[in-house]
Amino acid sequence: MDIKILGKGYPRCKRLEEITREVVAEMGLQATFSKVMDVNEIMAYDVIATPGLVVNEKVLVSGRLPSKDEVRELLRQAV
Repeated sequence: MDIKILGKGYPRCKRLEEITREVVAEMGLQATFSKVMDVNEIMAYDVIATPGLVVNEKVLVSGRLPSKDEVRELLRQAV
């Protein structure tokens, strides 16, 4: 699973990465993480507001910080 966190590194972006890493570990998933901080790259995903969560090149969340339970459900559906 390829996971990208979209954002410039603000607190909500960092928190999204923390939550997502926790859920991946709890679920026992194999995932690679990367951060996309370049505005042009972020816009290429049609994301206007960050943070953004992209799994396997599909934008699952943008412009808000999802709950841990929501991230768990999104990843479950992505698997």
